[in-house]
Amino acid sequence: MYSAIQANKRNTLLIMALFVGIIGAIGWAVAYLMGDLSIAYGVIIVAAIYALIQYFVADKLAIATTGAKAIKKSDNPRLWNIVENLSIREGLPMPKVYIVDDPAPNAFATGRDPNHASVAATSGILEVMTDRELEAVFAHEMSHVKNYDIRVSMIAFGLVSVIGLLSDIVFRMFFWGGDRREGNQNPVVMIVGIIIIILAPIAAMLIQLAISRQREYLADASSVEMTRDPEGLADALEKLQQFARPMQKQSTSTAHLYISNPLKSGGISGLFSTHPPLEKRIERLRNQLSEL
Repeated sequence: MYSAIQANKRNTLLIMALFVGIIGAIGWAVAYLMGDLSIAYGVIIVAAIYALIQYFVADKLAIATTGAKAIKKSDNPRLWNIVENLSIREGLPMPKVYIVDDPAPNAFATGRDPNHASVAATSGILEVMTDRELEAVFAHEMSHVKNYDIRVSMIAFGLVSVIGLLSDIVFRMFFWGGDRREGNQNPVVMIVGIIIIILAPIAAMLIQLAISRQREYLADASSVEMTRDPEGLADALEKLQQFARPMQKQSTSTAHLYISNPLKSGGISGLFSTHPPLEKRIERLRNQLSEL
C-alpha cells in the first residue's frame, strides 16, 4: 500500500498540472477573444486562489451539502467503536464521525489528509449492515484516508469547480459582454477558442471520473488488507446493491465521495458515474475469495 500512497501523492501533482493546463487554455481563449493578454493572467491568478480556498474548505462544504451531523461516542457507540478500532489498528488519527439522516445506505470520507479527515454513515446503512459488513465499509472509507485519496479527491473537486465556473463566466462574457477586437479576429482561431471554453469542463469532469473510479478499486483492496475479510466487503457491497436508492440530498459535486453512487441511476448516467459498477467490484472480491 505504500506504493499506492506514493502514487496518489504523485497523482496530486499530475492532476494539478492537467488542470493548470486546462485553465491556461481557457486563459488563452479569453485573451484572444477579448483582445487583452492581461485577462489570461487574471484568469490563472483567480483560478489559483479559488482552488487554494477549495483545498482548505471543500471538505466543510461537502459535509454541509450532505446535511451530516457530527456525533460523539455516546450518540452511536457502535459506529464510533468501529471507526476508532480501525484508526488504532492502522495507526491513524481518529477522524471526525458524522451521521446523515437518510434511509439510502451509504458512507463517505472527506478531508485533505489523515489529520483533517471525516467519515460519515447514513442512517440507512446503519440499519441494514451487520457489524462485520459495517467494519468492511469503514475499512474502505479509512483506506481513502490512509491512501490520501481524500486529498486527491478534494483537489480534483476544487479544480473541476473552478474550471466550470471560469468556463461559464467566460462564455457569458463573450456572448453578452461585447467583443474588444472590433472585427480583427481570425474566425478559425475564434472557433477553437469557443470549443476550448465549452469542452474544458467536460475534460475536467472526465479526469475526475477516471480518478474516482480507480480509487474505489484501490480502497476495496485496502479494505480487504485491513480486515483480512474479502467476503465481508463483498457482502456489504451486495447489500448496497440490494437496498440501493438515491440519497434525499443529491449533489453531483459530492457524489464521488461515497462508497456507492448516491445519485439516481439509469439512462446514460452510468457513463458519467464517479463509481465503477458494484457488480464489477463484487466480482473482483469474489474472484479474490476463490483464489484463497
